[in-house]
Amino acid sequence: MRSISLAALTVLELSPVEMVRCAADAGYTHLGIRLLPATANEPAWDIVADTPMRRELVATLAGSGVRTLDVEILRLQPTTDVRHFLAVLEAGAVLGARHVLVAGNDPDEARLTARLAALCVLAAPFDLSIYLEPMPWTDARDFTQAARIVERAAQPNAGVLIDPIHFDRGGNHAAQIAAVPPERLAYLQFCDAPAARPSDLEALLRQARAERLPPGEGGLDLRGILAAAPADAPLSLEVPMLSRGLPALARAQQVLQATRRFLAEAP
Repeated sequence: MRSISLAALTVLELSPVEMVRCAADAGYTHLGIRLLPATANEPAWDIVADTPMRRELVATLAGSGVRTLDVEILRLQPTTDVRHFLAVLEAGAVLGARHVLVAGNDPDEARLTARLAALCVLAAPFDLSIYLEPMPWTDARDFTQAARIVERAAQPNAGVLIDPIHFDRGGNHAAQIAAVPPERLAYLQFCDAPAARPSDLEALLRQARAERLPPGEGGLDLRGILAAAPADAPLSLEVPMLSRGLPALARAQQVLQATRRFLAEAP
């Protein structure tokens, strides 16, 4: 049985404490917590340091039966000093996370690789793995490039995060997954989307950030991805669906139910 996690983007309007309660009420085993906002328009929650909000979050997690799968999102940019992420890594460990999601925003691939390796070294004492998520609008644009960066970083706690929508929009296909060692694919994000790829960057971003589909309702090769990835890898359900107008709990339940149906029907 795969563990199934509720990703922050699916219910981004919720505070971390509210998200824990939502995940528990919807029936998830895990959740992902956004420690740093991904864009300037997102709320920032005061949970990196030892604050009253973080202590409430830790207590809520302890009583919920839900565990933290990953925390996000760190950006490796040309001027990044990975030591500035130490407090974020400490917070991830306090919250019980296993993985840290990272975006590559540096066009110098050699420098990006070196920074990823340094971040892995910094995260190792916290028993955290660092997962590079390729996205077409970042400088780690697709799965094969991200896999190359991870391999050259040569750290045991480095991995590549497959998100089906980015995987497809980056022009990748399931057969490429076999080239990556299974230990580099310890968890996956999961969602669906229309088979037709957006024609411009604005539409690509809008779909990825706000208008995905529950698994089985779109045209992505989810079965191929699952067949090629480790069979026990947890799935983080990242399925924002703003246009449906559903409250957070209803969205979380709908996505989880669709995923369970899809997994039951998948060969």
